[in-house]
Amino acid sequence: MQHEAAQRGEDSDNAKQVVMPTPWARRGESSGSITLTQVLLGANVAVFVAMVLASGPSLDFTGEVMVRYGANFGPYTLSGQWWRLLSYMFLHGSLIHIAFNMWCLWDLGALAENLYGRWTFAVVYLLTGVAGGVASVGWNPSVLSVGASGAIFGLAGALVASFYLGEFSLGSIAIKGTLRSLAMFIGINILFGSMFPGVDQACHIGGLISGLIAGGLIARVAPDRDKPERRVGVLLLVVLIVCGGAAGVTRWRGSQIGSRQVGDIRRNAERTISALQTKVRQNPQDASAHSALAQAYISTQQIAEAQTELKQVLKLQPQNAQARLLLGAVYLRQKQAADAREQFAVLVAQEPNNADAHFGLAQSFEDEKNFSAAIEEYKSVVRLQPQAGGVYYRMGLSQGQLKQNDDAIASFLKEKEQTGDDPDLELALADAYQAKGMTQQSQDARDKAAALRAGERD
Repeated sequence: MQHEAAQRGEDSDNAKQVVMPTPWARRGESSGSITLTQVLLGANVAVFVAMVLASGPSLDFTGEVMVRYGANFGPYTLSGQWWRLLSYMFLHGSLIHIAFNMWCLWDLGALAENLYGRWTFAVVYLLTGVAGGVASVGWNPSVLSVGASGAIFGLAGALVASFYLGEFSLGSIAIKGTLRSLAMFIGINILFGSMFPGVDQACHIGGLISGLIAGGLIARVAPDRDKPERRVGVLLLVVLIVCGGAAGVTRWRGSQIGSRQVGDIRRNAERTISALQTKVRQNPQDASAHSALAQAYISTQQIAEAQTELKQVLKLQPQNAQARLLLGAVYLRQKQAADAREQFAVLVAQEPNNADAHFGLAQSFEDEKNFSAAIEEYKSVVRLQPQAGGVYYRMGLSQGQLKQNDDAIASFLKEKEQTGDDPDLELALADAYQAKGMTQQSQDARDKAAALRAGERD
């Protein structure tokens, strides 16, 4: 335009040529600052390390453990636990799994963050990861899905669409080379995924397609970061597309989950138990296999078998806090308060700041009618975890048994402050008020409990 103006004599021959910034150039971010790619990578690694520390020395996690920590699993996700569509992206089943995904994220994330900017990159990453989770649940709701690969495929799809449809100051050779590399990455990963069992290809495809849509829309409609309203509009459109897909999957698969859920969970659990039994027979000294088998037994209500496996874990690893905590809980469930107390007392001696151990010990004392000791242990839990839910309620019940009605009322009110209204809590509070002769307050609490019950039925 400047050249044509000069040709018409409208511009001086000595006018400086304006150098316009390219829409995709990275601006306004310090090259020395921590990138969002590094933050995401660190978050994935931190979650993996935390799971290793919490679940034992093994670097391979069972399906039961993954579900407990937030894996995407149809019967749970489609039953209202939609947060699993986010949490599953930060979970990985093994060391090899996370190592490969983080290697891919390091390369593709850096390229996408440079191209789109930090916050657009973050939204594309999370949205395509969610889309991958929706596709996984839709294709096979009984398959358990974890890993960042859905979001990584989403980044790959977005980059392909943006490089193909966008306008760049880079030469065509560089663009074509990058496109070829991305296409090879997608093709090789899909090929290898089809060759090995257990790879969630539906998640990969869902992430890829949503990434292609997002990248194409950004390239055509909102390439310039200086026009954020366009970017926001494009990303909101992608959000609506993903939400529409989730709603469709819910209508399609949700009705099937109700009838198939119990059967699928039982079959999966039985397969898991069978595999773990084989692993235990092959290596009886593998404490992690015994621990996983115990948890699988617990999930299928085979409590006696779980107890046997947990005892074996503690025989092999006497310092295994998780196994001792589970064994204590199993004893509580079987109304074996003395045995439970013994396990929790050992754990408290090992780990004085373990709030769960103090809580279990308090419940053991409560079951043995030793309410004074139970109250002291509940106070230890409150000291270690001031916001722990249910502790003040249990402490109030023990205080009520000892006729410490003022303390019981204070505990129940503190529980209400922390966790909100609950009909059982209101009834306990009503009993404490009644024991104090506070008839009107007692009746008000009972009325509120009845109203809360009615609300639950509605």
